[in-house]
Amino acid sequence: MVLDKHRKDVDFLISPVARKCININPNTISWLGLIVALLSGIVLYMSWDEHWMLLLGAALVLLSGYFDALDGKIAKLAGTCSKKGDFLDHVFDRYADMFMIAAIALSGWCDTFIGLMAVMGVLLTSYMGTQAQAVGAKRLYDGLLGRADRVVFCFVIPILQFILMELGYGFFEIGGHEFNWMELMMVYFAVVGNATAVQRVIITWKNLNEAEAEAKAEPEKKDQD
Repeated sequence: MVLDKHRKDVDFLISPVARKCININPNTISWLGLIVALLSGIVLYMSWDEHWMLLLGAALVLLSGYFDALDGKIAKLAGTCSKKGDFLDHVFDRYADMFMIAAIALSGWCDTFIGLMAVMGVLLTSYMGTQAQAVGAKRLYDGLLGRADRVVFCFVIPILQFILMELGYGFFEIGGHEFNWMELMMVYFAVVGNATAVQRVIITWKNLNEAEAEAKAEPEKKDQD
């Protein structure tokens, strides 16, 4: 994840609000983020017919991402972090991803095949990260396309699409196929998302091999002692 490494850089926007919301259940914030993500998906889907909705959809994506960061910060400050909360956060993140990205995939902005590949890339990237932890390796956040990156793309590109459409550059041709900037974003999700998933498979396989080698070496070391 490229942008996840820089979360501390925006902590000054989150911590003050988290302190004021210290008495609010973090799960309540998680639910708010999920609802806003659903609204963003609906708005982005409808934006093909009403282009001004691109701006509203972008704002809702950003707000949903903010809630997603806020709930974890509140839990840490309040000392209420739990496995159940972490599980709920992951579940809501996946639904939020689908609300936003699947909405674009099904809209007029995107070719259906490209949209399907983008959805697959996003889901597999997240799955490989958590599956690594499930089989005993460390939780993976490596790769070019993490959740923070997707949120930023889904915020910036709709705004860019709207501005360029107003200037007459909203659509262009590549290899005889007409693209728009929203669809180009989905192509990126499809290619880089699936590449990130494969990258995580390779890293996890390597980590598991190293763990097995260490486990085998431990009894031999004890025998020597």
